[in-house]
Amino acid sequence: MGLAQIASGALHRSTRFTYKPYILRSIVSTPDRHNSGASAAAAAPAEPDLPPRTPVGAPGSTSPIRKTQLSRLSIAGNCRMCLVEVEKSPKPVASCAMPALPGMKIKTDTPLAKKAREGVMEFLLMNHPLDCPICDQGGECDLQDQSMAFGSDRGRFTDTKRSVVDKNLGPLVKTVMTRCIQCTRCVRFATEVAGVQDLGMLGRGSGEEIGTYVEKLMTSELSGNVIDICPVGALTSKPFAFKARNWELKGTESIDVSDAVGSNIRIDSRGPEVMRILPRLNEDINEEWISDKTRFFYDGLKRQRLSDPMVRGADGQFKVVSWHDALALVAEVIHQVKPEEIVGVAGKLSDAESMITLKDFLNKMGSNNIWCEGNGSNPNADLRAGYIMNSSISGLEKADVFLLVGTQPRFEAAMVNARIRKTVQATNAEVGYVGPPADFNYVHQHLGTGPETLTELAEGRHPFSSILSTAKNPAIIVGAGIFDRKDKDAIISVIDAIAKKSNAVTPGWNGLNVLLLNAAQAAALDLGLVPESDKSIESAKFLYLMGADDVNLEKLPADAFVVYQGHHGDKSVYRANLILPASAFSEKEGTYANTEGCAQTTVPAVPTVGDARDDWKIIRALSEVAGARLPYDTIGAIRARLGTVAPNLLHVDERVAATYSTSSLRPEVKEKMDKRAPFETSIENFYMTDSISRASKIMAQCSALLRK
Repeated sequence: MGLAQIASGALHRSTRFTYKPYILRSIVSTPDRHNSGASAAAAAPAEPDLPPRTPVGAPGSTSPIRKTQLSRLSIAGNCRMCLVEVEKSPKPVASCAMPALPGMKIKTDTPLAKKAREGVMEFLLMNHPLDCPICDQGGECDLQDQSMAFGSDRGRFTDTKRSVVDKNLGPLVKTVMTRCIQCTRCVRFATEVAGVQDLGMLGRGSGEEIGTYVEKLMTSELSGNVIDICPVGALTSKPFAFKARNWELKGTESIDVSDAVGSNIRIDSRGPEVMRILPRLNEDINEEWISDKTRFFYDGLKRQRLSDPMVRGADGQFKVVSWHDALALVAEVIHQVKPEEIVGVAGKLSDAESMITLKDFLNKMGSNNIWCEGNGSNPNADLRAGYIMNSSISGLEKADVFLLVGTQPRFEAAMVNARIRKTVQATNAEVGYVGPPADFNYVHQHLGTGPETLTELAEGRHPFSSILSTAKNPAIIVGAGIFDRKDKDAIISVIDAIAKKSNAVTPGWNGLNVLLLNAAQAAALDLGLVPESDKSIESAKFLYLMGADDVNLEKLPADAFVVYQGHHGDKSVYRANLILPASAFSEKEGTYANTEGCAQTTVPAVPTVGDARDDWKIIRALSEVAGARLPYDTIGAIRARLGTVAPNLLHVDERVAATYSTSSLRPEVKEKMDKRAPFETSIENFYMTDSISRASKIMAQCSALLRK
C-alpha cells in the first residue's frame, strides 16, 4: 500500500489495468496477462482515436509495484471498477476477466462505461464507513483515488450501514473489516503466493465477509504483504498504526540485510527514526514481496543501540570514553601481542567496504586470521561457483526438479522459497528434500535426514534418482549450514557426483546452487576472508569482533582482549573489553552481495545514533593511530580497492555469474562423510536471527507466538 504515489491523482488501481483519469487501457486476456503489449496491440485498431496509452510507472499511471502485484494473482473480477463497453455486448463487461479477441471493439471512455463505474462506486461506498480522517490508509488508498474519479458528492443510501467484527490475525496485521470491499486480494495472495489456507470468504449477500475459517492467527512468513495489496484500510500495519501519515515520510531506496536474498526495500523515515519498511519491485530477486522479518524488524534499529565508545573497568562496568582514548587503547594492546594471536571476525550484517578494510588492517599488523560468521572456520573461497546460487533466483523458475539438501528455504530465505513454490504451482515440478522434518508450503518428498541419502542418490539406488536423471533442468540447492560440519568437503563431493549424474551442470544451465544464510557471506568469500587456522580462536590474545554476535567464544582464552565494534548491545558485548559504536545498515552506504552473487548497495536513510561511526571509518582511524595507516580515505577509494580484489562487487545491481563450475575443478576428497550425523536446522527462530531482530519488540511478539 505504501508504494502508491501521493500525487497520482484519480487512478484506477482496483484492477490490473492502468489508465489516465476517466480512460481505461485496453483489456488483457487471461492467457496473456503477462504480455499486456500483445493484447493491447490486438485491441488498438478498434479505437484509433484513443489517447496514447500511459506506460506503467510513468507520470499519471498506476504505481508499477501495485500493477505487478495484481498480475501475479488469479483474476476474480470482484470490484467491477474496470467496466468497459464492448460492441454487441448487451451490458458493460469487466475488462480484467474478459479475454481480448481479434476484431473486438472496446470503448473505454463512453458515457455508458462511465455511468456503470459510477454505479459500482456507489455500491462500494454504500456500506463503507467514512473513516478517512482516522484511517491509516488515508493518502495512499485506492478507494479514495477511485472515489475521486467516479464518486459522487453525496450518497442516496439512507439505511443503516452494516458492520463487521474485526479479526485477530496476529501482531503484524491490523484489521478493520467494516472497511472491507470483498475484493478477495488477501484471500488469493494467502492461497496462491503464501501457500496457507488461513483466509477465506464467509457468508453471502450483505453478510459476506473475509475471515479465518476457525479462530486462528495468520501463520505465514509473508503475511505482511496483504497490507500492501489491500486496496482499502481493512488490512493495515499494526505496529505502524496511528504513527504517521504517508506524506510526512521520506522514502529511501535500499536493500534488506536480514538474510542473504537482498530484497529491495524502501525505508520510510521521519526525522531520525525509521517508521516503516516497504517492498520495492525487483523482478530478479524479490519480485514485489518481502518477508515479515524484513518488513517489521525496523523497531530494533532504535533499541539497545550503542552510542558511545566504552571501556570495561576493573569493576567489570563499562564507562564512556572519547574516541581518541578508545582507539589509543586498542592500538596499545594490539602492539603487545604476536601477529598470529590477532584474530578478526566479521559479523553477518557487515558490508564489503568494512570487511576489506578490516582485512587490510589486520594484514598490516601481520595477521591473516579473519573470517565471516556463517562461513565456518575453514571455508573454500577459491571458486565462486562453490558458494553462490548459480542458477540465479529468478532462474529457479526454469527448473523442473528441485533437490533441497540441508536447507529449509521457507525460513532461511523466504523469497527464494516463494520462487520455488511459484514454480511448483505453475509447472508441477518435483521437490525432494534431505534434512530434518520441516514445514514446507508446497508438495515435496522427504527423502531422508542425513548424508546416507545423498550416497544413495549418487549411486542411483534411491527412487528419486530416476526423477533427477530424467529432468531437463534439475536444481540442487545446498544449505549453507553444512559449512559448519567437519565432513563438509565429503558432502560437497557427493553432491557434485549427484549433479554430474543428473546433468545439473550443462553449457546452458547450472543448477548446482548454495543458499547462503547471511547478508555478508558472499562478499566475505569474494574478498577471501579465510583464516589461516581453524583453531585461531583458541590461541587468540586479541580478538576484533566487527558486529559478530553469534561466534562461539567458549574456547577463547580468559586473558584475551576483545574489541566489539557494532551497533547493538547484543551477545558479544558481555565478553568485550572495549566497545566501538558503529552505524546500522539504514545509516550508512555499503555494498552487499546476495546469495546469487548480485552486488547491491544500501543508502543512508536516517542519521547515526549518538557518536557512532561507519565501520570502515573506525578501522581507518584505528590504523592511523596504530601506525599502520591504510591508503584510502573515502568510500570511493575503498571501492577502487574492492575492484582489485573482487571486481564483481563493483557491478552494482548486476549479477556476475561464476566463470567455472566446481564439479570439474574441485580436488579429490579423501575424507568420508559422517553418516551418523544427520543434517540440522540452521535457523531455530525465523524472527530472531541477528542483533537487529533480537532487539525488535515486534519480532519478540512474533517469536512468542511461534513457541505456542
